[in-house]
Amino acid sequence: MCGIVGYLGPKQAAPILLDGLRRLEYRGYDSAGLAVRDGAGDPVVVRAKGRLRILAEKTNGGDALPGNIGIGHTRWATHGEPSEANAHPHISLDASVVGVHNGIIENYQELREKLINNGYTYYSQTDTEVAVNLVDYYLKKYKVGPIDALAKTMVRVRGTYALAVMFRDFPGEIYAARKDSPLIIGQGENEMFLASDVPAILDRTRDVYYMGNLEMARVRQDGVTFFDLNGDAVPKPLTHIEWDAAAAEKGEFEHFMMKEIHEQPRAVSDTLHSFLRGGQEEAGIDLSDIGLPDERLKEFDSVLFVACGSAYHVGMIGQYVLEDLAGIPVRVELASEFRYRNLPVLPKTLCVVISQSGETADSLAALREAKARGLTTLGIVNVIGSSIARESDHVMHTLAGPEIAVATTKAFSAQLIACYILSIAMGRARGNLTDGAASQLTKELCALPGKIERSLEDKERIQWFATKFSGHRDAFFIGRGLDYVACMEGSLKMKEISYVHSEAYAAGELKHGTISLIEEGTLVVCVMTQSELFPKTLSNAMEVQSRGGYLMGLTSYGNYSLEDTADFVVYTPKTDPHFTVSLSIIPLQLMAYYVAVAKGVDIDKPRNLAKSVTVE
Repeated sequence: MCGIVGYLGPKQAAPILLDGLRRLEYRGYDSAGLAVRDGAGDPVVVRAKGRLRILAEKTNGGDALPGNIGIGHTRWATHGEPSEANAHPHISLDASVVGVHNGIIENYQELREKLINNGYTYYSQTDTEVAVNLVDYYLKKYKVGPIDALAKTMVRVRGTYALAVMFRDFPGEIYAARKDSPLIIGQGENEMFLASDVPAILDRTRDVYYMGNLEMARVRQDGVTFFDLNGDAVPKPLTHIEWDAAAAEKGEFEHFMMKEIHEQPRAVSDTLHSFLRGGQEEAGIDLSDIGLPDERLKEFDSVLFVACGSAYHVGMIGQYVLEDLAGIPVRVELASEFRYRNLPVLPKTLCVVISQSGETADSLAALREAKARGLTTLGIVNVIGSSIARESDHVMHTLAGPEIAVATTKAFSAQLIACYILSIAMGRARGNLTDGAASQLTKELCALPGKIERSLEDKERIQWFATKFSGHRDAFFIGRGLDYVACMEGSLKMKEISYVHSEAYAAGELKHGTISLIEEGTLVVCVMTQSELFPKTLSNAMEVQSRGGYLMGLTSYGNYSLEDTADFVVYTPKTDPHFTVSLSIIPLQLMAYYVAVAKGVDIDKPRNLAKSVTVE
């Protein structure tokens, strides 16, 4: 969950590396470091604890480090506390190898002991220093080149990693290795780049190579060669990124999160129209391009969603909608639990793996487990060329563009659209929906971007309310059916960016223990967009209020009777009941954002969290 950058070219490397790390700081911000080489001499290594600005100050914005080749890293600590000694880059015992690493080396203690027995000593507590020394050990013991030394290391190491390494005896080259942790190589005009995520290099090149799993690379100023574990060269296509650099910048907004909240209408529209025949609403939904025409969809007799965090909530929503529209049994599993369970699954099950980055470690492992069990897999991912995108049998790409804030907003909304599309397509294929019903639902989907825009217009009222309650230590979210899942996502947003203790409950479960926590002034957010469940949920809201809770109601236009019960009400436009979460989530995102603003916390980079969870 850290960030890697690298540069080879005619320009001074350090300022470019710092700029790339700035764009990756959402992936880790405990410490940072650079290793820059000037000619054939040893690299100069500079590290700093804390935010990237400290490293920038230490190197005068990179100007103090001459040299046109280097690697950099921003760290999210796993092994060893955040400190200058534990910061990357790490160097081998005699400084002949220097490297940076993302991931976790699971057997690092065993390897550490092996190397100590061979005369190696350590200055840090990290698994990365062990990995760098192991490369050095094989390089010297077998008198081989960098590719062979890396291959021997990869065979010996257990865990996940993306490594970028420089060698004393190979001054004009950077070497890379990858297993389960993303790494890309960018190609510019007579210059090359390395990065763990596209935004790091997007303003310098949009032409990239995606490294495959268990692959290595030798990067020179004039190009790159990829190798497999046998040391044989591997051909690889160059991919052009459609995003532009401005998509990864804040623009007029104070925070990336607010920018991305406002980008949801566009993300929803782009994702939706990519699955319409010819992009036209009246032509209907078509999944043939991803290998799932109607005749293929009707072959499945169950669906399994596997995901983590907010993507898991998308899967829960998908369960409600798919079961209703397609009449098919659906299960939702946390990826971190699925891979360790002996879960009975039907052979004709479609396993849907949802991940923004396409690199989420548990989700990727669950995908591989599903494939090992013979299941057909469908990835819903936002990053073209990511591991889940490459390894899934079928892929639905969400077109949210780069999402920088740790708390997902627009990627979540785009994933919801993908699930709605799958539900309509499968419902039509199985005969559960008539063509007319499918067409009407598609029209409702096409109206969502405009309705999301209308939901955003109420942000000033939500800001006023959020500021008023920003001092509260606890909040509860209650709802039924799809509203309950909206509550789960809204509660997660509140927790992760504002640090307010927040819990979501199915409203009907209040009487089974939870209502004992309600006292005078306790903030309770009640989501009530499902018309069939409105009276039931309203009675739960009244129970909360009668015990002194301060009630915020969230409902659709027309349910004005809620004003008689709730202390504060937010309204969203009406839509088909299956799609209400796409609208109700907007006020909940804004609520969490404005509470965090009022508390003065770091919204885009909440403590202890990183954007892409590429380790277990």
